[in-house]
Amino acid sequence: QVQLVESGGGLVQAGGSLRLSCAASLSIRSFNVMGWYRQAPGKQRELVARIISGGSTNYADSVKGRFTISRDNAKACLYLQMNSLKPEDTAVYYCNAVRYPNDYWGQGTQVTVSS
Repeated sequence: QVQLVESGGGLVQAGGSLRLSCAASLSIRSFNVMGWYRQAPGKQRELVARIISGGSTNYADSVKGRFTISRDNAKACLYLQMNSLKPEDTAVYYCNAVRYPNDYWGQGTQVTVSS
């Protein structure tokens, strides 16, 4: 059973930074795709950033230039460095991992950005 555990969320002022971590219970080399999603109150869950097994990355337009996704295979961890945070970044952030055809999710970590 794959487990993903997020950490690093919290309360930060606008313009600040946070680094989210996602620890996997097994080697992340086996995943085809890993990514971060977020869900704000009353809104649908949306893709924030993802990294493909070959190393290529994709970002939502709203976070390009501010967020950076990375992974450490040795530590079986996925990261999301978030800079220049805005109040509209407030949401629960979820770690996702795909090993076709299966899809795995963490429990989420709250990020709150105050104005």
